[in-house]
Amino acid sequence: MHPHSHPQTPPPGCPAHGADGGGGDGGVIPLHGPEFAADPQAFYEYLRKQGPAGDVELAPGVRATLVTEYAAALKVLQNTDLFARDSRRWRALNEGEVPADSPVLPMLAYRPNCLFSDGADHMRLRQAVTDSLARVDSHRLGRHVEHVSTYLANQFCDRGSADLLAEYAKLVSLLVFNELFGCPAEIGDRLVSAMSDLYDGVNAEQANAQLTQSLLNLVALKRRRPDADVTSWLMQHHAGLTDEEMVHQLVTLLGGGSEPVQNLIANSLQLLLSDERYSGGQHGAGLLVEDAINEVLWNSPPLANYAAHYPTRDVELSGVPLRTGDLVMVSFAAANTDPALSASRYTFSKRAHLAWGAGPHACPAKDPAQLIAITAIEKLLNHLPDVELAVPAEQLTWRQGAFQRALESLPARFAPVRPERAPLNSPWAAGVRSAAAEAPPEPVAKPAKTSWWSTFLSWRRQ
Repeated sequence: MHPHSHPQTPPPGCPAHGADGGGGDGGVIPLHGPEFAADPQAFYEYLRKQGPAGDVELAPGVRATLVTEYAAALKVLQNTDLFARDSRRWRALNEGEVPADSPVLPMLAYRPNCLFSDGADHMRLRQAVTDSLARVDSHRLGRHVEHVSTYLANQFCDRGSADLLAEYAKLVSLLVFNELFGCPAEIGDRLVSAMSDLYDGVNAEQANAQLTQSLLNLVALKRRRPDADVTSWLMQHHAGLTDEEMVHQLVTLLGGGSEPVQNLIANSLQLLLSDERYSGGQHGAGLLVEDAINEVLWNSPPLANYAAHYPTRDVELSGVPLRTGDLVMVSFAAANTDPALSASRYTFSKRAHLAWGAGPHACPAKDPAQLIAITAIEKLLNHLPDVELAVPAEQLTWRQGAFQRALESLPARFAPVRPERAPLNSPWAAGVRSAAAEAPPEPVAKPAKTSWWSTFLSWRRQ
């Protein structure tokens, strides 16, 4: 469905369609279930008929007001006096109306990090994060993404087929953040395993405990032996973060920088490999890759609905009444495709879309995230120049859930090619190998899920 088409009847799954489709309550539109995952724009278009914001259900028993209008979204994102981020203000949660085992609570519950803080607390934590990220060398980051991309492509390039989501996009972001955090082999392996299990919904409670313990171990290590990495820089910042605050900032960076980036890579690859405007040309052209990423950020942002806010007093948002402590969320996907923007949105700056948020809580890592996505996509398309989707694009399926726009898989096929050797100019290589040592190295065994990071470290030190 075109983003600006207008259905005359509600989409399947809407209560007004005559069937709940899995959880709608009265006039509340459910943002969960297969119908929403298959065609979210149809739901956004129907919600727009209610005005600039409408009532939705994020999961059974969890209701929110979803802002779908671009101008109204900016009002929420930029007005910190009227709209706070601290979820301890959430009235429904405080009054026991939200199920304690709701699957959306981990994304909404309060944590002492810059995402869920306001005022002076937010400024202190945010400054520590932005100052630390500003110290990341973009050239070194780009080289590291290239090395990670080569290593991952080597695991399947001689096979002729791969799931580019599970075997590539997902692991690129995790391994790159391991490097940014300065993880040693054992801690990095546990972080990759824990985040993979959390994404896959496997033993979520155990995975969350492992993630927390791994980050505590990393913080303890960097207290003893700081290095040139984001963890150490956060720790050394004049904000004076406690160990608990350190862990929560790292969780935020890892969660915000891994799954959204993996989905940006996968969604952009899906567009590049299925849209004739891109697939008819040279895949590896940098401008086309950047154009595809920009189009995804406008039309199919990986983080589709989030930015939870809570009115600090009873207020009207463009005519929509809101009560103190209501959960108000911004639909980046709906705001970006607001018909009021019309075709003029395509002439906007690449930063005019709301995929990275706006205002004081805008994503602090958008530049590194875009660099990771562009480099990973270009490297893959150069490595596998004839790669194509293994199934028609319309047969691809999308993960259910209110927050993300994420494929379940991205099956691809290509002519098998030989794996590449580890880069000679790796900034981490121990010395320079001589020309006499250029015989192909012994292959590194394909890693198990629990050893991706340590195996990568072994590969690049060959």
